[in-house]
Amino acid sequence: MVSCIEENKNMVFYPRAELASQLADALLGKSVFSDAHNGLFLAAPRRTGKTTFLQADLKPNLEHRGVVVVYLDLWADQRRDPGDLIAEAIGRALQPPLGLIARTARKAGLDKVSLAGWLNIDTSKIGKLDGATLPDALRALIEAAQSPVALIVDEAQHALTSEAGETAMAALKSARDQLNRPGDVKLMLIMSGSDRDKLLRLVNTGGAPFYGSQIQRMPELDAGFIAHIAGLVEKQRLDLVPVDQKLLHEAFQKFGCRPQFFMDALGRSLSPLSAISGRFEPAVLQAGQAQQQADEAQMESDYLSLNPLEQAIVWRLLEQGSRFRPYDAEALRFYHDKTPKKANAQQAQSALESLRQRTPALVWKSARGEYAVDDAAMHRWYERRVQAGTWPPQALQHELR
Repeated sequence: MVSCIEENKNMVFYPRAELASQLADALLGKSVFSDAHNGLFLAAPRRTGKTTFLQADLKPNLEHRGVVVVYLDLWADQRRDPGDLIAEAIGRALQPPLGLIARTARKAGLDKVSLAGWLNIDTSKIGKLDGATLPDALRALIEAAQSPVALIVDEAQHALTSEAGETAMAALKSARDQLNRPGDVKLMLIMSGSDRDKLLRLVNTGGAPFYGSQIQRMPELDAGFIAHIAGLVEKQRLDLVPVDQKLLHEAFQKFGCRPQFFMDALGRSLSPLSAISGRFEPAVLQAGQAQQQADEAQMESDYLSLNPLEQAIVWRLLEQGSRFRPYDAEALRFYHDKTPKKANAQQAQSALESLRQRTPALVWKSARGEYAVDDAAMHRWYERRVQAGTWPPQALQHELR
């Protein structure tokens, strides 16, 4: 019989109730030394459990406290403008409470109804923002629902890729300022992102919509998660008691703390079809090491496939992070030092555009012309190679022929 872990590897849920409760307290202004009520900004690498936590832990905790939660993922449809996605999410959340008001108005023979004496709502356009500002729409949602509202924007850095997205972010900041008062939090904003450097663009300059707020690194799944998984294994397989949690934790680290990849390897190792004799933990660790090597080999291959100027630009991006300036004198000197030919600003711009147009893209660009590597994992790969003294990657001689 296939193991429980193999059957349910994509359904295993590790609750993080304590973290959710602490963050909910902070969002509601109940933590004295937290600024989360002005906006909570969480950064965590892709596939490390961030979205699961937001949807399965934080959202239910807030709802249990009577908060209306609006969740949207800006990566869900990258063809759509992020500003439109934000407006539509708020519009959809408005439909249930305002629909009730609209039906009541129709029964009374009214075409329009005034909400709280300040906002006229066309009952034929419930849920559509048509001219209503985001602050007005959020105020309507709060007053119609008679509850505070929390807006969770997953992959929020994607909003910065369009002017409409930037405008929406500024409008959300305005809504927060208008609706919240000391000791009375009506609107909670939770912005998450898979790349801290990109998310920083929301907070780190005078022109940023949430200037002054802090980016917090979301805690990774830790030994508690491994203990939870080990308990599930031991419950189903008495012959494997006790599970070597230390070895599993090491394997989890090799997988980049990404539960999906870890659980896949665990399921394969526990399967009766695996032909593993003896303990399963070394096989999971070996799979983790292979995954790390494959990830890094792919990044090395992508880097070596670039022309010299493109390589120099990616190198500069990895080295400078959010301090990267593509065309200043220092950057141009860097490109010149790393390439056979002297590069000018126009050539650097063309190379950056080429890096953005690759599939998958290697470089990300905001609407303000700020750049970052598209995959934050490249920073960890770069740092490991620098520490090991193996940067930059070098093509093998037979590859150069």
